[in-house]
Amino acid sequence: MGLRSIFRKRHATAGTADATHAAAGPEIREPLTAEQLKDLEEAWAELAAAQEASELTNFHACTRTDRPWTEDPAAVRAVAATLREFPAAEAQPPR
Repeated sequence: MGLRSIFRKRHATAGTADATHAAAGPEIREPLTAEQLKDLEEAWAELAAAQEASELTNFHACTRTDRPWTEDPAAVRAVAATLREFPAAEAQPPR
């Protein structure tokens, strides 16, 4: 197997899962319920507090599912937990 064969595009056949998934089209998501929206707002408040404590000015995150991470309270809380691992500069011990 040469290096060129690794990067060569393969054509999807009619029986592959990729062709089946592509034919189905994008999934229509149901709107969030009032309870889910409240949970999401609380998660975003936690993220905002974690961001202020870490003095972070910018970050980039992506999703691994079909729903954006910004609409998933568990994902937002996971990002907040990650930010809490990076304390503000004045809270860090001197080197």
